[in-house]
Amino acid sequence: MQSRVRHWRNAPQMYQGHRRSGPLRRLGTALAASTISNLSCGTVLCRAEAVAELSPDWFDRDRWQESGARIHTSTGRASVMIGKLNSETWVLRHYCRGGFVARFIDDHYWWLGLERTRAFLEWRLLDKLTNWGLPAPEPIAACVRRTGLVYQADIITKYLPDTRTLSSYLREEGVRDETWTRIGRMVRQFHDRDVCHPDLTAHNILLSSAGEPYLVDFDNARIRADGHWKRRGVARLQRSLRKVALETGVSFDPDAWEIVVSAYYGRDESAD
Repeated sequence: MQSRVRHWRNAPQMYQGHRRSGPLRRLGTALAASTISNLSCGTVLCRAEAVAELSPDWFDRDRWQESGARIHTSTGRASVMIGKLNSETWVLRHYCRGGFVARFIDDHYWWLGLERTRAFLEWRLLDKLTNWGLPAPEPIAACVRRTGLVYQADIITKYLPDTRTLSSYLREEGVRDETWTRIGRMVRQFHDRDVCHPDLTAHNILLSSAGEPYLVDFDNARIRADGHWKRRGVARLQRSLRKVALETGVSFDPDAWEIVVSAYYGRDESAD
């Protein structure tokens, strides 16, 4: 089926909310055992079975570059490297400030306790998402380095092969109708688990060549009680798609957004 590039005109009015079709299962399978280790690079959180191979080199960016890792250009608030370690391809992301604060503070955050650091919070959330079978990166390790009242942090996740951002697909070749359906269903999957992703944009949705979507960058994401934040999250994605269209000159039809909304609210009748 040929990709159809659509034009965004007046988007349909957003729905006010949704009801779950059945009871929400929160527990899923048991989470993998984790352990915290103090290394020369900082305090590291990882799964218990990975401790035997754990090394400060995992968080040494110079070692990553020496091994052929490449720096990934991103619009997010992080410095990202992709490389092969321990026979697997991993992603090393250094936490950086964004917005106005970034003009004065690059990569330091106030210390409020180890378990409240960005890296530990994101690692533990990704561990849950992996156990729930949601399409998100699998966490490998998180590292925190405290200096007095501030800290710096990094996180390592498994690389999602054969994927590109939704924004790049829109810019270069368009998106098929069935992929829009999968995107709507994916967002609903996360919301049914009460996962609030504060930056639900076309830059944080990855697509495989087969059109399978994944959600990435869970910095500041968390589990929240059911509420209007879900509607706002869907609206955030809509604004992002409009912005990409304006920035790239790619035109879209509201029908494409209606496919996403229909899939999100379970009104799509076609199967993949």
